[in-house]
Amino acid sequence: MMINNFSAIVISLIVGICATLLAVIPAVYFAWILARKKFPGRSLINILIFFPMVSPPVVTGYLLLKILGRNSFFGNILQTFGITIPFSILGAIMASAVVGFPLLVMFIRSTFAGIDPQLEKYALTAGHTPFQAFMKVTLPLSYPGIIAGAVVCLARSLGEFGATIVLAGNMEGQTRTIPMAIYSLLDSPTGESQANQLLFASIIISFIALIAYEFFTRSFWKRIEWK
Repeated sequence: MMINNFSAIVISLIVGICATLLAVIPAVYFAWILARKKFPGRSLINILIFFPMVSPPVVTGYLLLKILGRNSFFGNILQTFGITIPFSILGAIMASAVVGFPLLVMFIRSTFAGIDPQLEKYALTAGHTPFQAFMKVTLPLSYPGIIAGAVVCLARSLGEFGATIVLAGNMEGQTRTIPMAIYSLLDSPTGESQANQLLFASIIISFIALIAYEFFTRSFWKRIEWK
């Protein structure tokens, strides 16, 4: 079996980066309301957000397939706009975003919890609206934590397998990421050499992600200590 290793690496990076970008803005919003607000249904939102973290990835992928499949309510709506999620790179991105989302929310939520709410109140007394206070005070202070959380989400996306293979399939040059390529190669008696190449590439990418994570984490805690 011959598999295009370069294609698998590129698709993994595209999926990981796009999934992280897709998840960041909603993660910031939900992390902020969970860290700052108390309201009815807060526990339910918390459970729904963190469900993919404790659920088997295959179950998450199957639920996404039921929700976004061609015969589902949302799938039919998307198809009217020419958008097909299952068995496409969009499906791989969606699966990785959903699986990585809880980690991103968890990290950003901890970041917001470490920022003194009084700073936001000072901004409000200076005449800023709550949104302006968030954009000018809270968000800049949380940048290191958000970026570190995004790195963790990216790393999780690069290693995603179960949800992705159910929702997006394992198609060469389209949805086959590094984990799926290794899985396919291990099923072949002649695929060990290629699998080792992908293993090495995955280790290098993971180390780069971990170095970035360490850098931004240290930057965040230094800022907290300085305050």
